[in-house]
Amino acid sequence: MPETGWTNELRAYVDRVVARRGGDTTAIRPDHRRKFHWPPHPVSYEFHVHPSDFTGLTSFQAYGETFPVKVARTPHGVFGRCEDLWHEDRGDTEEEMLANLRASSEPLLARQRLINETLERPGRFTGIIGELEALDKIKLLYCSNRDVAHEARVQIEKRASDFRWVPALLSILHDERHPHRRSAQWCVLDLFESFPAFVVESELERQAVAAIENLMATAADDYARTIYKAGVVLGGHLPYRYGGDALLRLITAPSRIGRRAAIHGLYHVVEWVPERKDEIVNALRNHQDPEPLLVEYAVALAKDIEDGEIDHVVEPDFEDESR
Repeated sequence: MPETGWTNELRAYVDRVVARRGGDTTAIRPDHRRKFHWPPHPVSYEFHVHPSDFTGLTSFQAYGETFPVKVARTPHGVFGRCEDLWHEDRGDTEEEMLANLRASSEPLLARQRLINETLERPGRFTGIIGELEALDKIKLLYCSNRDVAHEARVQIEKRASDFRWVPALLSILHDERHPHRRSAQWCVLDLFESFPAFVVESELERQAVAAIENLMATAADDYARTIYKAGVVLGGHLPYRYGGDALLRLITAPSRIGRRAAIHGLYHVVEWVPERKDEIVNALRNHQDPEPLLVEYAVALAKDIEDGEIDHVVEPDFEDESR
């Protein structure tokens, strides 16, 4: 599917998600990423149970599926091995072992089902994220499990030069409707820290900066620290042709969250484009803002830039903020 098709389908995908929520487009604050490790350390190894000891056979059920389980009965209890899930557990009885095995398999089963749910498919995902079609990888950036979204991001980055990803990724930056848009946008911004890997065309860079600028200018929250990340990308990774100018415009943006991120981003512009130091210091030192906290922040950053400080003043939090 060409990149324009990806973008159209992605918008239709977001429409379907919103429709299933009854039209609610409220952003959901994402959890922190929790790294997923599987399989767990095999419990049989701790008790020196040999593979040849698994001579019995039973099963357990979960989500309408039946999972075969090999059984080893030992003086240390009953051990069960489910090769379909690459997992083991034990108990004093077979019933207890099966209950323990079912419960300890839940993290994998839930993750697999969530992946398919995000992809609008039934059942659980038993494949490899890296082998999915390009559009499916993009959709997984919206997964509510941020570790799944992270894995999709990694796979997209590995293939940055193979496909024209940018139009669909820009569509995510412009998205104001999907409930999990903030973590998806964070992933896109993380990818754009290596923007030349995706594209070196000036026009697409301009479009990317415009999308990030719009995201910051209209931000109602900083869930997942996405807006902070946006300022870092403009100032630290795209500061030359368009990013620096965008940040100077954004210090008077409608969004106080966007303004804060822009003030911080300008510090990084000076790191990469030192010839703009006087211009940026002057803009920060004379910054007027309806939020007194941001006036103080801008003046403090201006001093850090002027003094050549490597570590700058910490970004302030608003009293009523939840991020």
